[in-house]
Amino acid sequence: KIDEKLVPIAEKTEILEIEGFIAKPEFAKKKRGEQFFFVNGRFIKSAYLHHAISGAFEGLLPNGYHPSYFLYLKVPPSSIDINIHPTKTEVKFDNEKDLYAIIHSTVKHSLGQYSVVPQLDFETDPNLETPYEYKEKTPKAPQISVDPEFNPFKDETYKKPYQPKDLKPAWEALYNQIDTRQEETLKTNDDKNLFTDEVTAPATFQIHRRFIVSSIHSGMVLIDQQAAHQRILYEDFLERITISGMGSQQLLFPVEISLSKNDLDSLKELKNDLESAGIHFELKSEDKIVITAIPVSLKETDILPLFEQLAESLQNDIPGDSFSQLDRIAKSMAKSAAIKKGTKLNLKEQEDIVNRLFLCKEPNYSPTGKKTFITIGLDELEEKFKI
Repeated sequence: KIDEKLVPIAEKTEILEIEGFIAKPEFAKKKRGEQFFFVNGRFIKSAYLHHAISGAFEGLLPNGYHPSYFLYLKVPPSSIDINIHPTKTEVKFDNEKDLYAIIHSTVKHSLGQYSVVPQLDFETDPNLETPYEYKEKTPKAPQISVDPEFNPFKDETYKKPYQPKDLKPAWEALYNQIDTRQEETLKTNDDKNLFTDEVTAPATFQIHRRFIVSSIHSGMVLIDQQAAHQRILYEDFLERITISGMGSQQLLFPVEISLSKNDLDSLKELKNDLESAGIHFELKSEDKIVITAIPVSLKETDILPLFEQLAESLQNDIPGDSFSQLDRIAKSMAKSAAIKKGTKLNLKEQEDIVNRLFLCKEPNYSPTGKKTFITIGLDELEEKFKI
């Protein structure tokens, strides 16, 4: 039965050949038991290469879960040293950064190629469905009317098409009952923590200023507004940092931040990458930096949380290539700039989050692995009302 859980992996380059399988994200486990690397036929352990695979699953797994994989690697024998550990389960690669990048991209490619990310049924547009009142009715042939007095050669402007007074447009009659219902405005007291806005026929609504509810064809979707916004910002920041460029704005009054020596040393190594992300700072002393410019997408109030997030992510983490550093920066920026729980959203802001979330490449989880939404089917809802 394990076959249905697996996605095949295959890649061949001059320095590395990969074959094997990874488990689909929905079959991830809380234990690390099913993680196997074989190099030139020998079982090995490598925290560094494991990090490459974990990074490829980023955003697809909830917190506390680990990917399963069974990968056979083939490298030139001269490029590895198997004698660095008594049990010979750990090896030293001459070009480990290149291997890291190849494994990471290969796993990401396979996850996307085999469409392992679940999809929502947003393809059906409810506006195109037949209204309930008309589903069982026989359609009537449209009536065609001609104005016998119309003369296109007269020197006058023909302003209004002819239409008998007793003939009502078909579309107006069709939606008359629906429009009547939609014109009823939903009003409630904000203090009761129910609907917080006055809206007409809402497509979404907010619950306790934490969740957004929206209707889908098979039921309803409940979205965590903070986690969803983090996912939206993360993908936007990462694309702009790595591809289109992230603009920066000079601060009229530079912001001074105090950091521990360890955090400061780590940030020094990220200085070039931070500048690529639009963040410019100068060293003031052994434990202080001065922020002189920030990305146009961030506010000054986001600066301190951003550097706190960066410092936290740098602790107990395996250094990677330049892309993984930019990825870390994008995550920290998204987490610090995202809307917080308890933020009131108007109808337009709610709909914007819903629409942008499901345009993301990986909408299911936040950059830190938290679920962004859950779906509740009609069958499940009906079950709740049974006696």
